[in-house]
Amino acid sequence: MRFQGLDLNLLVVLDALMAERKLTAAARSINLSQPAMSAAVARLRAYFQDELFTMAGREFIPTPRAEGLAPAVREALLQVQLSIISPQRFDPTQSDRRFRIALSDYVTLVFFEKVVERVAREAPGVSFEFFPPADDSENLLRRGDIDLVILPEIFMPNSHPRARLFDDLHVCVGCRSNRQLSEPLTFERYMSMGHVVVQFGDSLRLGLEERYLREHARKRRIDVVVHGYSMIPLMLSNTERIGTMPLRLAQHFMKTIPMRIAELPMPQHLPFTEAVQWPALHNSDPASLWMRDMLFQEASRMVSPLDTAEALIDPDQHECYRLIGEAASSCGALVPHE
Repeated sequence: MRFQGLDLNLLVVLDALMAERKLTAAARSINLSQPAMSAAVARLRAYFQDELFTMAGREFIPTPRAEGLAPAVREALLQVQLSIISPQRFDPTQSDRRFRIALSDYVTLVFFEKVVERVAREAPGVSFEFFPPADDSENLLRRGDIDLVILPEIFMPNSHPRARLFDDLHVCVGCRSNRQLSEPLTFERYMSMGHVVVQFGDSLRLGLEERYLREHARKRRIDVVVHGYSMIPLMLSNTERIGTMPLRLAQHFMKTIPMRIAELPMPQHLPFTEAVQWPALHNSDPASLWMRDMLFQEASRMVSPLDTAEALIDPDQHECYRLIGEAASSCGALVPHE
């Protein structure tokens, strides 16, 4: 079918080549033979009067013209898929939809585990594919390569819709045997101790506490760098080091790892909001609406870990939790319930 001289099937070919970057893989993804794919590439080049792709080994490297066309082509195909091809009714009990979600180990452990359990009961055919948060989440959303992103709201671009899930704040953690956490932690002592810090993504995005310290030209002693919050507790075991992590996750690990939790000696204890973001084109997609509603329902059931703190910590830390709770209330953050 042609539209103003362009065979619209060629847009599918261009989109597949941009995604796969190899002729054979692209042909397989859209059920074409390799000779048919080669012929389609020649027709694309003739229509756009550009090479569109050059060869580097076996990989197709897009030209600037192809790079410029790709976002509009992907958006047009997504619009057709969501508005014309996809069924308007979504029945989760019968669906085999796979949701592709970018989220951290922190969100997985304190929140999404419950979502997976509920979906297994209510929509057993629905599945998930998880990805670590990426630096180019805006492009992944725009291309429809991912269905949902869950991140602290401050890291989210403004080009796609989003909604709040839950709030948390940061605390200082250390091994139960760490003597320097047996009394209230001052900022000076916090800065002088050895730290285990977390960095995220390919660009090594900084944790909120490190961002705060650099903004105020303060430098602490960093002994270990890890790439996920769940690695921090293991790096603190039998050492005098400390780490900074969300309160919800700290309490999650306290159930199995002997740790101390101390009030973070920084203004407002660095509260943050975890939010969910989705492609603008999925805003009215029935499957996306169902999954987002599931997330909102589970987030509304989260209760404060302060209510269960006394069962998890030693008496010396009770005052710390009281102070953290007051700080969270004063800065407007909802302190998580477990």
